[in-house]
Amino acid sequence: MTLEILKIDGKPSGKKIKLAEHIFGIQPNDHAIYLSVKAFLANQRQGTHKSKERSEVRGGGKKPWRQKGRGTARAGTIRSPLWIGGGTIFGPRPRDYRQKLPQKVKQLARKSAFSYKVKDEQIIVVEDFSFEKPKTKEFISILDALKANGKKTLLLTGKSDINVYKSGRNINKVNVLEASKASTYHILNNQLLILQHSAVEAIMNTFKENEKTVN
Repeated sequence: MTLEILKIDGKPSGKKIKLAEHIFGIQPNDHAIYLSVKAFLANQRQGTHKSKERSEVRGGGKKPWRQKGRGTARAGTIRSPLWIGGGTIFGPRPRDYRQKLPQKVKQLARKSAFSYKVKDEQIIVVEDFSFEKPKTKEFISILDALKANGKKTLLLTGKSDINVYKSGRNINKVNVLEASKASTYHILNNQLLILQHSAVEAIMNTFKENEKTVN
């Protein structure tokens, strides 16, 4: 599978890059994608939610009125869950929402995500570029040239580039990530995936390292 490498002005560079079939050309596994995205979103949760239960609400140590003789329902505390200011019944408690997936499932999900992008023609490869300092206007001009402006776009760089990241972080619908750190959710949650030339190599190297670790 071969893609044309574009210049930052949107014109063909005359160079082509061959994408690995075992990464960008597999039969996508929807269930692996579902598990990976579900785990990613669950892992974003802080789990710090908390409400006070009956034993934790202040006050109510004294019985509000005598048991009998008033013609009203009996009550033992003003902090009953039935009363205003009372405790919460079965309220949320702090917990860890983290989910762990086998490494092979994570790999399969990411490969499936890349394969979907190629299949849907939502992926382009562009020459490596950077800025001497953050330049949002120049970044926007590159997006315009690539016909990506206005689309929900993810740009993957080969390595961490703070100037490229800062140039794109204030642009609506644009996200910039290092290729090795992009999850299945990031890869799929966009209308267009832009890969710098070095990002393709970084992706291939990442899968090689992961395969060695698994084996």
